Amino acid sequence: MQDIFANNRKWVETKLAEDNEFFNKLAKGQKPRYLFIGCSDSRVPASAITGTGPGEMFVHRNIANLVVHSDMNLLAVLQYAVEVLGVRDIMVVGHYGCGGVAAAAANKQYGLIDNWLAHIRDVVRLHETEFLRITDKEQQLRRLVELNVIEQVRNLASTNIIQNASKGPNPPRLHGLVYDIHDGLLHDLNVNTDTIDEFMHIYGVEAAEHAEKVAEKAEEGKVHKPKALENKPDRQQKKDEEESVMHKAG
Repeated sequence: MQDIFANNRKWVETKLAEDNEFFNKLAKGQKPRYLFIGCSDSRVPASAITGTGPGEMFVHRNIANLVVHSDMNLLAVLQYAVEVLGVRDIMVVGHYGCGGVAAAAANKQYGLIDNWLAHIRDVVRLHETEFLRITDKEQQLRRLVELNVIEQVRNLASTNIIQNASKGPNPPRLHGLVYDIHDGLLHDLNVNTDTIDEFMHIYGVEAAEHAEKVAEKAEEGKVHKPKALENKPDRQQKKDEEESVMHKAG
């Protein structure tokens, strides 16, 4: 830890030499332009690989840069970044050589983390044909890294946070990037999120509107029973008929 404190003091000295008001300015608040959703891998330092400084980028990191709809940590970061900080660009950043992706592709159990890795295995299931056609193991894992980023951007686009923001005048732009540890370069996958529009009746407000219409019709008695049930009496009616028959027989 002594190295950490020593490095911190050197960093403070460097920043003050560049601008003696640097920390005073930072203390007044933040207005970052970017939200970085990346992997926890220690070889992928968010600010270093993007050339951003303090106050420029909001960051969330987890194993294999996943966007899981039940992850309250990520959702809290996303909502704060979009609705409070007003970030303009959101990046999901994966990296080649990702241990989480490799573990998900292996036919092994690792314990608790298997529950998290299951989300990456879902990506394999969605793209199984393409994935299995790649015979080279290294290329297969590199492609899975890319496919994982693509699916996480789509997961991001289907959150109600992004959908609500998309109705505003300046919705955040979504990006899927992959970092190559071998050369230090970022690559844009040019992820197309337009396909989400095809499923607004499932993911968006249209789904709620459809459910409301169905409920209204049900209340009005306009919802038809399935054919298998159309001519079938309900339980109480059937019970009354049976009691009537028994009464007459008695």
